[in-house]
Amino acid sequence: MAERRSLIEGIKNPNPPVDPEKEKAFVFRDKKDAKPDEGGPPMAANTSRTQSNPSRVPLSTRIRADFAAALKRASLERQLEGIEPNTLQDILEQAIEPWLRDNGYLK
Repeated sequence: MAERRSLIEGIKNPNPPVDPEKEKAFVFRDKKDAKPDEGGPPMAANTSRTQSNPSRVPLSTRIRADFAAALKRASLERQLEGIEPNTLQDILEQAIEPWLRDNGYLK
């Protein structure tokens, strides 16, 4: 096991020293060099979208317990069968989009 040292000692003696150029390149890297969708879940192939990669915001709500159970079951069964959409988010988006369009909230 490595010798224990205080936090102050760890900060004073960086081991190994970091190259300032590499540090700047990492912190200030160009967004065009970054890989698309890095670290995020893959987009569903056959979902209808108004944009190619829409931004998402958190939304919290409460729904009936039987709806939640049925939605979860549908999601899990579709994932096992490899059917898209199979995530809760994608299923909900597909269900909500027609209502918003029909009532004039989406173009």
